[in-house]
Amino acid sequence: MSRDRSPRRLRRRDRIALMAAALTALSLTASGCVVVHGEREVLPTATRAEAAKALTAFTTAYNKADKAFDNSLDAPYLTGPFGDITAARLKAGHANSPSGNPDHVPLKLSDVKITIPKKAAWPRWFVADAKGNKTGTLRWLMVFTKGDLGQRWRVAYVTLVAPGAVPEFKTDQDGWAEAVPAGSPQLAVAPGKLSQAYATYLKKGGQTFAAGRYTSGERADRAKRARKPGLVTQFIDGPLTSGGYAPLALRTADGGALVFFTTHHYEKQTAASGTTVPVPNKDVQALTKGEVNQSLTLEFMAGEVALDPVSSGEVSVLGRVPGLTSAQGE
Repeated sequence: MSRDRSPRRLRRRDRIALMAAALTALSLTASGCVVVHGEREVLPTATRAEAAKALTAFTTAYNKADKAFDNSLDAPYLTGPFGDITAARLKAGHANSPSGNPDHVPLKLSDVKITIPKKAAWPRWFVADAKGNKTGTLRWLMVFTKGDLGQRWRVAYVTLVAPGAVPEFKTDQDGWAEAVPAGSPQLAVAPGKLSQAYATYLKKGGQTFAAGRYTSGERADRAKRARKPGLVTQFIDGPLTSGGYAPLALRTADGGALVFFTTHHYEKQTAASGTTVPVPNKDVQALTKGEVNQSLTLEFMAGEVALDPVSSGEVSVLGRVPGLTSAQGE
């Protein structure tokens, strides 16, 4: 059978194809589907209403899970280091109190300040800074992330900082903040390298980080605990930089950045010959595999937040929340 391939017929087919494409685009727009190429367009990562709704959903799920000691109730709303730490905490709580948390006090957040950056590509993310009713005067710094259009917002980082510690962010005329790339060369330490830099500092010290509770103070505390009569403690630290553990940074008004990052830690306690490791508390026991005799290895996740200055200078760690995730007895 012959086919008509005349220029006139081909042009007619092209017009039909273009009309179909235009109608498809129109129907997607009318149905509310996003047709902007998010991987290329620089856009706010969320609307302010969307961010507020995500914070409420997280708080509701967090309270339900804490009351029941049931990680399945808030796991869909968590990721990264905070997800790991919370899952372990609830697992230990359930093991020791299967009927629920007898000391449950609902988390209430007030004086909420939400900072939303403009950026291209996924993940999308924003920061919520709020006063919590369970941590005295310390403020909750929370990072919500979203990996693609079909995901819900999840909390990857929760760190606690003193009032006034959160810096002023650089914003445009509409109030949108600026996300700093992981490989930014303009800072004292590129955000993507901060996790490794901190792990190295804990082991060797150095001039990268300013003195403080989570830097020189942490090293001093480890030195005291490293050797006690009949007990030796060894420390191993490492970076985590992918997926929900990826560093996230916001440009500050002075040109630096506030960076959220994750580290991974082990502490191994070894008892002298003829003695045993001190009996850990009930929560540690609930997360421990094996029998604790000569040694106990504790695994921790930690979420940190730091001020990373422009070009040179020392990085200041403002907050750090470590949490035990597992343990192994031998």
